[in-house]
Amino acid sequence: MNLQYSKSIRIGLFLGAVFLITACTAGDGQFTDQSPAGFWYGVWHGAISIITLVVHIFIETVVVYEINNTGGWYDFGFLMGVIIIWGGGCHVKCKSTAQKKHDKEWEEIGDKVELKVMRKLKDWAADEEGKDKDAEWDEIGDKVESKLKRKIREWAEKE
Repeated sequence: MNLQYSKSIRIGLFLGAVFLITACTAGDGQFTDQSPAGFWYGVWHGAISIITLVVHIFIETVVVYEINNTGGWYDFGFLMGVIIIWGGGCHVKCKSTAQKKHDKEWEEIGDKVELKVMRKLKDWAADEEGKDKDAEWDEIGDKVESKLKRKIREWAEKE
């Protein structure tokens, strides 16, 4: 099959699908006060809301939301359609879960490094006899913290 012919078929099918979807958009005159859009049309209009919004940019008569509707049930269906198709808050939840896992991992690494450094420093301080251990310990802790911050900052700023 010719590549150009195949590409033309794909474009034709895509445009046909877009026109088929937009044929059932809100505000197309299909609904009146006597025959308003209900729950299931709300679900459908919510599901195609992004496509309808893009079409509305170019065609003023196509609107995202049907004005002639049953009220609360249409609204509920519209929101359900948006949530079901476009994911609701899942993306935020998935990102925050990954971020928490990442933060937890760094916290665990930090705790292990801190314990190891403290052990080594205590061993070193125990070898020093006859000195004021508390004052010296505070001084050592401050120096270690300062150097770690400086080294981490240098590492983070490298490109």
